[in-house]
Amino acid sequence: MTARDFSRPVVDALDGAKILGVRSGSEHRFTGVWVVVVKGRVFVRSWGDKPTGWYRAFLDEPLGAIQAPGGREIRVRAKKVRAERLLDSIDDAYAEKYNTPASLKWVRGFREAQRRATTIEFVPP
Repeated sequence: MTARDFSRPVVDALDGAKILGVRSGSEHRFTGVWVVVVKGRVFVRSWGDKPTGWYRAFLDEPLGAIQAPGGREIRVRAKKVRAERLLDSIDDAYAEKYNTPASLKWVRGFREAQRRATTIEFVPP
């Protein structure tokens, strides 16, 4: 485990969660997003890139918090993801985790370039 890693129990809980609450700074409300874990690292991706959305809030203020299952609040720092191979692995993780017929449209949409560009990794602050 490195300084940029969450503990194994936290990663396991996030890996098992379908929805994760995320909040930039301390003033915004928590917003529910889909979360995936790839090689022990925690990633989220935005469906829309609105100027007032959670993704842009994290670009402006990378420190924030996530709500782990059970309501536990964990402080985080957001890092933008750019590595193509890692983005491909994140695409695959979304397809594997969110594999219901109702999720298929969203999983396909997450593979589009404009949505891949909104991928964020959460690390401890």
